[in-house]
Amino acid sequence: MAAVTGDGASFSDAFSGAFDEAFPGHGTHSGPVLIPEPAADPAVIDLADRQTLRLAECLIAEAPSDCRRITAVFALTLRSEASRVRHSTDRASTNAAPSPGALRLARELRRTTARLPRGPWWRMTLDLRIDGGIEVDFDHGDEPFPDEHLFAPEDYRADLEAFDWPAEKLPTWLSAFVSHGGRQMRSPRKAAVPADTRGARSAQGVPENELSGLTEIWARWAVLSAAFVAAGSERGPRMQPSHARFQSSTGGGSTLWMLAGGRAVLSGGVRDAPGLADAYRGDAPHPELFAGAPAWVADPLLDERGKVGLMSFCYWWESGRWLRGESPKMEELATAMPGVWTSGTVAGIVSELARAVARDTETAALRLVTAAEGGFAERGMLAEVFGNSEGADLDGAYHQLLMAGVVHGTDLPQLPRHQAIALVRRYMHAHDLDSPDYRAADLVAQRVDCGWQVYAPVPAGEIRIGRGLFFVADDEVMEITDTQSSYPHLYAEEFARRYRERWGL
Repeated sequence: MAAVTGDGASFSDAFSGAFDEAFPGHGTHSGPVLIPEPAADPAVIDLADRQTLRLAECLIAEAPSDCRRITAVFALTLRSEASRVRHSTDRASTNAAPSPGALRLARELRRTTARLPRGPWWRMTLDLRIDGGIEVDFDHGDEPFPDEHLFAPEDYRADLEAFDWPAEKLPTWLSAFVSHGGRQMRSPRKAAVPADTRGARSAQGVPENELSGLTEIWARWAVLSAAFVAAGSERGPRMQPSHARFQSSTGGGSTLWMLAGGRAVLSGGVRDAPGLADAYRGDAPHPELFAGAPAWVADPLLDERGKVGLMSFCYWWESGRWLRGESPKMEELATAMPGVWTSGTVAGIVSELARAVARDTETAALRLVTAAEGGFAERGMLAEVFGNSEGADLDGAYHQLLMAGVVHGTDLPQLPRHQAIALVRRYMHAHDLDSPDYRAADLVAQRVDCGWQVYAPVPAGEIRIGRGLFFVADDEVMEITDTQSSYPHLYAEEFARRYRERWGL
C-alpha cells in the first residue's frame, strides 16, 4: 500500500469539514488516502483520491451522530454486488446498507482504479476512524472471497471482458473458478470411456518410501482424527465410514475414500500448487491427473476441489500399491495431508495434543498408533494418552476409531482373489522367483479359511513334489511353504489360527 494524497491541502480541508459536520466536537486529523502502488498514470491516482474522498464524505453524512468509526465493504462486479456499512459507537456496532449514492460512487471508483496495473478489484474496504484519515483496501482476490462475496463465474468473466483483463493474471484460485471449464471433473460415464491408446499416458507407481501402504495411512489418519477430537479441536482430520477428510490451515486439503476390493482414492489440493498456477497462467499444459486411472476413479470419490479446478493431485490404490497420473510427488503435497507419513510422526502429533489435555505420553501415543495399524486399538489406549478427565472427549475420539474400523475385534473384509495373486506376483519378481518351471503369470488362488492359497498349478498329467505354496491372509500378511515340508490342509488351519490371534477373534 502507498500513501497518496493528490492535492493534500484540499483533501484535508474537505474531509475535515465533512468529518466535523458528522462528528461535531471531536475535531479531526486527516490522514492520506491509501491506494495500492504502483500507478501507471499519476492522473489516475489523483482522480481515485478525489473519488475516495467523495465516497468517504457520503458515508460520513449517512452515519449516526455518535458514530466513531465507519467500516464499509463493497463487493462488486458489473453484474452483481453485495455491500454493507458498519457504524461503531462507544457502546455498540450496527450494520446498514449503503445508500444508492454511495454505491454509485463505489462503482465510479472501481472503474477508475481498474486502470491501475493490478486491474479491476472485486472487493473494497474503507475504514474511517475518529482520529482522521481513510484507509482503503482493494481486494483483487489474493485470498479466496467469503461465500457472501463470491459471485457466479460468468459475472467475473463479463468483468474480464469489459475491462480487457486476461484471466491468466488472476490469482490461481480465482482463475480456476472463472475458467476451469470442468476439466478436473470425471463423471462415471466419462471415466468409463477407454483412453485413446495412441499417445495416452499410463499410470505411474508410487515408491513405498514416498507413501506408506493403504492400511497404515488409513489407521494413522484415524488416530489423528481421534486425537483432535479428544483434545476438543474443531479443526484437524475427521473420519466417516469408508471416508477420511482433512482441511489444513494453509488452504490445502485432501480426502481418502475406501472401496470394496481393497481399493481407494486419495485426492486433494495444495494452495497455489505450482503446476496449477503455471497451467492457469498459460505457461504449461494442465496436468493429466487421471492418466491411466481405472474407471472407478470418478467424481463421487474425488475431492471437492475438482469441481472448481483446484485439485492438484489424485492417487489411487489398486492391487496392493499406490498409482498416480501426472500428479506431483508426495513431498510436494505435505500441506494437503495430515501427518500420516510414519508411525512416529503420528505419535508425535498425538503426544503434542495430549500435553494440552493431560501429560507427557509419547510411549502411550505410539502404542495407540501401532494398535490402530494392526486393527486392535482400544478405548483404554486413548485414556492412557489423554487421561480420564472431563477435559478429553474420549467418547468422540473412540467413535472416530470405530468408524475407521481400527478397533479391537474388528474383522477385515475378505481380500479379493486378484489382490492376493498380485501380492504374490510382486514378491516373486522382487525375489527373482519367476522361472519357466514356476511362472508368476500362471498363478491361481484357492480360497481357504481367512485368506487364499496361491500357487502355480502343475501342468496336466504331471506330478511334482516340493511345489511352492503362498498363503495370503485377508489382512495381506503372506506366508510361504511348500508341498514337501507341509501338508497344505494342516498348514491352512495353522495359518487361519495365526490370523485370528492377530485380530483377537
